[in-house]
Amino acid sequence: MSDWGYTIVMLVVMVAIFYFLLIRPENKRKKQATELRNSLAVGDEVTTISGVVGTVCAVKQNSIVIETGADRVRIELMKWAVSSKGVQTTEDGKAEPAEKK
Repeated sequence: MSDWGYTIVMLVVMVAIFYFLLIRPENKRKKQATELRNSLAVGDEVTTISGVVGTVCAVKQNSIVIETGADRVRIELMKWAVSSKGVQTTEDGKAEPAEKK
């Protein structure tokens, strides 16, 4: 095999490694985040990328309205600002009890 052939094979192998270790997992994470944001419904508990925790009160095309805390403050946020949905956990992995209304 010539030097050029060996170089081309190595480049193809490097591109394949980058694809399977970097690009593909990132695309999967983006797809999961998009599905999560599109599946939001009234009553879901969400956490935003800034750490605000609340319950979804209204869902619009590109935004949601969440209600936070016992004083029932409502905040309108863009859907892309939601980072997770469901029961939140503390740093030690224990579930936090939900507040009673």
